[in-house]
Amino acid sequence: MSNQTFKWAVAGGVLAAALGAGVYFTGQKETAPAVTFQTLQQQPLNLAQLRGKVVLVNFWATSCPGCIHEMPSLVDTWRKYNGRGFETVAVAMEYDPPEYVMNYAQSNKLPFTVALDTGGAVAQAFGGVVGTPTSFVIDRQGRIVQRYLGEPDFKQVHQLIEAKLQES
Repeated sequence: MSNQTFKWAVAGGVLAAALGAGVYFTGQKETAPAVTFQTLQQQPLNLAQLRGKVVLVNFWATSCPGCIHEMPSLVDTWRKYNGRGFETVAVAMEYDPPEYVMNYAQSNKLPFTVALDTGGAVAQAFGGVVGTPTSFVIDRQGRIVQRYLGEPDFKQVHQLIEAKLQES
């Protein structure tokens, strides 16, 4: 095995371990993409409008068992922190039929913003999201501070949100 092949194998193993843990630390904070969400109410919501808040952007689908399983925790998280400057935007993937998303959001009384990514541009802007659920925590300055691939440990999510809400 060449030295270069070994380096790629190690890098792949580290990535697999991070993905298996369901969390990806960005290390260096990157600015969240300049995207505009199309809400279920057919209203545009530009991510920049949420600057000054801690934001959780969650990519999900009605056909994703992990997404459906984590949705009550997303609702609980929103209820716990919304009054303190926290917002959630649940972005339905482009392949999810809008009527399914609307039905799920209404029947489960989702209290946060639900958006449709009908052309896939929002998922692409967030680095080409393909797997669901995938979530991003964005700080008050509009920087991505954490990515979660798969269902996160909500105790850890809450600790991060608490810390980011205390920052000015």
